[in-house]
Amino acid sequence: MSDETGSPDNAGLIETVPLADALGERYLAYALSTITSRSLPDVRDGLKPVQRRLLYAMRQLKLDPAQGFKKCARVVGDVIGKYHPHGDTAVYDAMVRLAQDFALRYPLVDGQGNFGNIDGDNAAAMRYTEARLTEVAMLLLQDLDRDTVGFRANYDGTDEEPVVLPAGFPNLLANGATGIAVGMATSIPPHNAAELAEAARMMLGHRKTDGDFPEGTAVRPEDRYRDCPHETLLSHVQGPDFPTGGVLVESKASIAEAYATGRGGFRVRARWHREDLAHGRYQIVVTEIPFQVQKGRLIERVAELLTAKKLALLADIRDESAEDVRIVLEPRSRDVDPNLLMESLFRQSDFENRFSLNMNVLDAEGVPQVMSLRGVLAAFIEHRIEVLRRRTRHRLSEIARRLEVLQGQLIAYLNLDEVIHIIRTADEPKAGLMTRFELTEVQAEAILNMRLRALHKLQQIEIERESKQLTTEQKKLKGLLADEGRQRDALDVEFADLVKRFGPETELGRRRTTPGEAPKTEMVSIEALVEREPITVVLSTMGWIRAMKGHIGPDQELRFKEGDAEALRIEAQTTDRILVFADDGRVYTLQGDKLPPGRGFGEPLRLMVDLAADAQIVTLTLAGTPGDLLLVASDGRGFMVKPEDAVAQTRTGRQVLVPGEGQKLKLVRRIDADATHLAIVGENRKLAIYPIDQVPHMTRGKGVRLQTYRQGGPSDVRGLKLVDPQDGLSWQRGPQTRKVLMPELARWITKARGGPGALAPNGFPRDNRFGD
Repeated sequence: MSDETGSPDNAGLIETVPLADALGERYLAYALSTITSRSLPDVRDGLKPVQRRLLYAMRQLKLDPAQGFKKCARVVGDVIGKYHPHGDTAVYDAMVRLAQDFALRYPLVDGQGNFGNIDGDNAAAMRYTEARLTEVAMLLLQDLDRDTVGFRANYDGTDEEPVVLPAGFPNLLANGATGIAVGMATSIPPHNAAELAEAARMMLGHRKTDGDFPEGTAVRPEDRYRDCPHETLLSHVQGPDFPTGGVLVESKASIAEAYATGRGGFRVRARWHREDLAHGRYQIVVTEIPFQVQKGRLIERVAELLTAKKLALLADIRDESAEDVRIVLEPRSRDVDPNLLMESLFRQSDFENRFSLNMNVLDAEGVPQVMSLRGVLAAFIEHRIEVLRRRTRHRLSEIARRLEVLQGQLIAYLNLDEVIHIIRTADEPKAGLMTRFELTEVQAEAILNMRLRALHKLQQIEIERESKQLTTEQKKLKGLLADEGRQRDALDVEFADLVKRFGPETELGRRRTTPGEAPKTEMVSIEALVEREPITVVLSTMGWIRAMKGHIGPDQELRFKEGDAEALRIEAQTTDRILVFADDGRVYTLQGDKLPPGRGFGEPLRLMVDLAADAQIVTLTLAGTPGDLLLVASDGRGFMVKPEDAVAQTRTGRQVLVPGEGQKLKLVRRIDADATHLAIVGENRKLAIYPIDQVPHMTRGKGVRLQTYRQGGPSDVRGLKLVDPQDGLSWQRGPQTRKVLMPELARWITKARGGPGALAPNGFPRDNRFGD
């Protein structure tokens, strides 16, 4: 609709803003929503909103452990309809995970039906499965109706939901959490609840009270426990305790650093043992696999390695699992060392896995931050103290209301005849009672609601007894509320009960992941398991690479695609690692046994490594040959690098030389270990020789100035041994070898690198290269 001027009725409500501002504002709102309402757990109860709403909805449906099961569809429907306005699939997936004993160390949902398995199979549809709460979940929900936590309106304002659960169980660390938000993530492994409770008890003894801080100081939970070192905590918390077991092979120093900073990782290996068979044969049986590794996919991966002949010590793998994990590995022969076989599997498969630690959580104010182990436990303890105080205040208010009623009833017993007379004759008996006996409205209402059968002498005695008991309890609770020491004692009893309920002697509480160390077996490299054969690696100008059998002579003619020709050739073995240097300074590593055979034209190198589109190959060399490598850029800068420091483990390679703007890697030369000097010649035919210790060893960088040029750049470089007078500089000129002895080299030898040098000796090759 428009007004008489023809402008829209809402024209005054339209505001023009830059698109970037509008997008930024909306994206920020989305990011905050994802971080605080979806992906990161609360440090106090260790739950994300969907998990918290699931448990609360199941409590409202009275799905206690002692009660019967209800269809998961009913639970999901209540969660979506009342608390969590998202898709049913997301809610059901969260519920399934809470019920999986291989996903949660202490499951919060007791599932009945198919809730998936460790092979990676999905759970049945929600209409087929049923669920109820576990005892651990009831600990999280304990005292929820005693004003222990705050409530807020649900998404449509028709109901209320808890902001956080009372959490009588250290759920964040006990069950762990994973999540990916916008710009941040969390990854917390599960731990043993009894160990956490013991650590919490120990921390309570170091807790500082409010009186230990200046008045008005903002005190964070961790500030109260500064006197409790992480080393003491680790005497109780031995590391993660995964539901699928395994062996923790991380060093103690690495574990300590991870818990102190809140960031790190833990390596976990499968648990295995040897079973002896007849005739001296044996087999290896794996009974536990690392956390979050799908058993079916793990076996498929090992089978693929077997097919590709990358497991020279393994003959076969079988899955004989029923309810428990049982993976059988058959060695190639009975002479194979089982430790060596397992080491090869640990290196190449998920029989060894690494679980990252990133304790990024929401604190009590809803602010995301990375906490240490001490910080997380401190936040949990402070939350439990706040729950204790709120529960105590709630009970005191209940006692006060009950004492008020009892006091009024006692007055009625002492003046029974007069009370009955007022009730029978007065037009407003409540007002009459309040005026005559100075009663409160609550007391008067309680008297009017009394039954005739309660007006006997024994009931009066019972009221006096109850009043005395409540007064005693009231005094005790007030003392608890006023004394932080008594609060610590109460929590200590609570944590001691957790230790008893989830101790190592219980089936649920026994530690499943045992700390250990990686075996000291001297590991044979994967290359040693490959049959050693000579090969010649050939790279063409168009970037096709192949491995010819044997060491072919330089006069042997090779076939190439039309328009292609040989660019580089190197003799190697199938067990060698070939370093491929590109002119952008990146180094790629190829295994000799994995190169395409030389029967055809080979394969494009770019299919084997992620080579930049504008990068060109400078040279090929072997990683295991003695001597360091000298890298020189087109501007004359360079450094030495050890071959093992240049080996890359991925297709993307490793950036070793970082060329300056507009520069490229130009020369890669191997320098003998006995070399004392470096000789470098430029395209301008100027030669400089100086001690080789002037060139630093680095693993990455631009390097140092090796030679200065007005025009052009470096042409060739070589290491020289200049110790004896007969030592010198030699070069090839046709069939003859020319040599300049050390005394005659004085004009080119300097003490410092980086100079321009002097013109090369007479007879030096016109291509400015030293030759082979």
